[in-house]
Amino acid sequence: MSILVVGSVAYDSVSTSHGSRQDALGGSATYFAVSASYFDTVEVVAVVGEDFSQDDRALLNAHGVDISGLETAPGKTFRWAGEYSRENVNNRTTLDTQLNVFAEFAPRLTPQQRRVPYLFLANIAPELQLQVLGQMEQRPRLVAADTMNFWIEGNREALAEVVKSVDVLLMDEGEVRQFVEPYVKNLNVVKAARYILEMGPRLVIVKRGDHGVIQFMQDSVFAASAYPLEDVVDPTGAGDSFAGGLMGYLAATGDTSAEGFRNATVLGSVMGSFAVESFSLDRIKSLAPSEISERFRAFVELSRFNGLSESETLPWRVGVAPG
Repeated sequence: MSILVVGSVAYDSVSTSHGSRQDALGGSATYFAVSASYFDTVEVVAVVGEDFSQDDRALLNAHGVDISGLETAPGKTFRWAGEYSRENVNNRTTLDTQLNVFAEFAPRLTPQQRRVPYLFLANIAPELQLQVLGQMEQRPRLVAADTMNFWIEGNREALAEVVKSVDVLLMDEGEVRQFVEPYVKNLNVVKAARYILEMGPRLVIVKRGDHGVIQFMQDSVFAASAYPLEDVVDPTGAGDSFAGGLMGYLAATGDTSAEGFRNATVLGSVMGSFAVESFSLDRIKSLAPSEISERFRAFVELSRFNGLSESETLPWRVGVAPG
């Protein structure tokens, strides 16, 4: 199978408690593509400027990523600068955003790309996500989308159309609440996810930073913890690397059952955990399959316990009659 990702390729300047990095390779499509490339073929549709380096093209090529859809436009590549709190790595402040050539990005798919079975709409304007969906010759087997608070605030109607059109929606906890808040009283994340499911997606994945993720389907809820790391160096690409692992598993196996989605969610968590161990793609670009497999198995052990057999009960205090 093949995966198409439409998103951003960027240069990031990041500051964390572990130091800083200037003009490091980043962008939603970049992290996604490298992460997913361990499991299936990936095609990228994005735009860069004339300053995009040959070394960065070589990195993507080395992972077997098809960058024939990576347009080079006159001007500079999209740039983002941010700082993460020293006390809480989940708190991030954007210091500068320079859209540059990304401001005029208009995705144009080739005939081959219009027939891919797996499509990931990375964090770009909902109108662009809808344009991509409109170019598909037939409905892909699976469409997943990511978004952010900026689009919820300024493009809610278009975003709602995207939500109705996808199979898998990824949002962080704050975004889920923000998106549903105008429509649901006494809001919590469970009610918000249930509301979104009624709009159309088969699966809603709520990202909760270092608290892991919760996966909602119509008839089930599944939680995957975050992998316990002593040091989180740079969280910038965690969500997109998660999405790459998720879609990579689904495309490679073709398993879109409830169990398949659970395995994919855990593999996404595995890839996200590697991404945060370094600045930029330094860690995730050079993984060995054995490292990924070992950490996937470690995730199983994080929540393994024996439970109760059919004949067992909990150790009730004498005199307490369970209801």
